[in-house]
Amino acid sequence: MATLLHDAVMNPAEVVKQRMQMYNSPYKSVLDCIRTVHRTEGFGAFYRSYTTQLTMNVPFQAIHFIVYEITQEKINPRREYNPRSHILSGAIAGAVAAAATTPLDVCKTLLNTQENMALSSLNISGHLSGMVNAFRTVYQLGGIPAYFRGVQARVIYQMPSTAIAWSVYEFFKYFITKHKLEKRTPY
Repeated sequence: MATLLHDAVMNPAEVVKQRMQMYNSPYKSVLDCIRTVHRTEGFGAFYRSYTTQLTMNVPFQAIHFIVYEITQEKINPRREYNPRSHILSGAIAGAVAAAATTPLDVCKTLLNTQENMALSSLNISGHLSGMVNAFRTVYQLGGIPAYFRGVQARVIYQMPSTAIAWSVYEFFKYFITKHKLEKRTPY
């Protein structure tokens, strides 16, 4: 449920961010981007990649949690508070999840940006919609390797992010648990 709600709120923000980041972006500000996209493509343009976003984030989170737990079992089998193991496990989990879901991220980015040069090179007019069409288009643009464009940047971005998230989570779990135990233990 958290992923469904998160993506419903964040998908429009992602569309605006990616369109603003495009080379030669025609938008002068965030507000200009929102207004122009809404006026020229309609409200649906902000959710064109929603199913792809969900299709990416659900497996990302599943892989992320599973790899974190497996890594913790290997390097911290007693599950003690160990910042180094949490950072390392978090980074590894983020890297694996990011790499595994990069093809979905590439398709989502194409749906969000509607990158004109890419679409026109394949004689696609109008707007690209739907995950199946995005997968087909990415393949036509560059075959299998096209699905992994930017994989290194995505992995490098996710590793510190997930390492920090897990280490902060584990710190507060330890702090709260320790604090509760201290309250129960009479001196």
